[in-house]
Amino acid sequence: MVYVQNRLGQPLMPTKDHRKVRLLLDSGAAVVVKRTPFTIRLTTKAKSYVQPIILGVDAGSKTIGLSASTETEELFAAEVTPRNDVVDNLSTRREFRRSRRNRKTRYREPRFNNRVRSKHKGWLAPSVEVKIQEHITAVKRVCALLPVGKIVVETAEFDLQLLKAVEAGLPVPRGEDYQKGEMLGHYNIRQYVLWRDGYTCRCCGTHGKGVKFHVHHLESRKTGGNAPDNLVTLCDGCHKKFHKGIITPDILKKRKCRSTRDAAFMGIMRKTLMERLRAELAIQVVETKGYITKYTRVELLKLDKTHTNDALAIAQGRRGFGVEELTTIPQSDYIYRIRPVRHHNRQLHKATILPGGIRKSNQAPRYVRGFRLFDKVSYLGEDCFIWGRRSSGSFLLKLLDGTKVKDGVGYKRISLLERSASYLIS
Repeated sequence: MVYVQNRLGQPLMPTKDHRKVRLLLDSGAAVVVKRTPFTIRLTTKAKSYVQPIILGVDAGSKTIGLSASTETEELFAAEVTPRNDVVDNLSTRREFRRSRRNRKTRYREPRFNNRVRSKHKGWLAPSVEVKIQEHITAVKRVCALLPVGKIVVETAEFDLQLLKAVEAGLPVPRGEDYQKGEMLGHYNIRQYVLWRDGYTCRCCGTHGKGVKFHVHHLESRKTGGNAPDNLVTLCDGCHKKFHKGIITPDILKKRKCRSTRDAAFMGIMRKTLMERLRAELAIQVVETKGYITKYTRVELLKLDKTHTNDALAIAQGRRGFGVEELTTIPQSDYIYRIRPVRHHNRQLHKATILPGGIRKSNQAPRYVRGFRLFDKVSYLGEDCFIWGRRSSGSFLLKLLDGTKVKDGVGYKRISLLERSASYLIS
């Protein structure tokens, strides 16, 4: 499929007539705009006839499914992998900040009222904000590729108390049970964890007056957060011994319950995502539900469960084209994989301090032998991305999903296909 723009950059209907595209390029009537997905721009006037196209969006925390189709054919399909490293990056930055402030012990006036959440109403955590922005950016990129006339988004809202109760084998909450969570009557998480564990060390069983208790994270705070099921009570002695590696009890090796972070993400971002899409796009944006998508995919389209198939079912379903009987929609030949990345790292030096107190610089040259990080290159006939570089001119090559192709490849053995961008596509 070749995507086409008019001379003003506005999207037109795509074409599969590769011979005609080649003639247009050879005659100068069109120029190449993008290599992936292959897009051309006409240099002369052309008719702007377009067909009705609906974009289906399967919103998600780990994978976003996109499918743009007409009533009879799928024109574009892609899976977007949003960034999930924001929590880890912010936690690392917090560690460096606290370490720096401990080294420089000048007096600093308290500024507890100077908080973003108090100054800006509707503030969302950066980890949620980045996922919302990547949903919006992915939709905008498709709208720049095809003349989309309508967008249908499937959003989900999860009952976290129900999920936790089912996993723990507890009765299903009903009615007022939702007002009586596990932390009812407690001031904070630490007090609840100490009360839950009976003010007793879960390792050695120590309890009573005079014992100093700590609340220990089973998974690191970066990974598991401060959820109660990720915390246990330890006495001061056992806590120090565990972190020194002297004791390794089984009770501290594994978290009890599965994390509900992704479900929480979807519940938080659902309403804001729809509001911002409607505000930023001059296209009709409607919302649909998961049960409608499942019925359309299973009963009417007879498709397997994938993110792009769900997105196609969303576009063809009740809020889209509204198919009502068994039908076959020819699907796109390619499923594009899209992954947003960051190019800049604000960390000035490595966390590991070298002998002599030397802090190794974390900055690297932008270009090495004419290549930049995340450039798309060809190596032995395979398309891959530069994932690491050395000043000597050797590179680490990986596929978009992180699979390593080769490490230590010289710059003479690779050829540039596309310059790096914020969104990697393959």
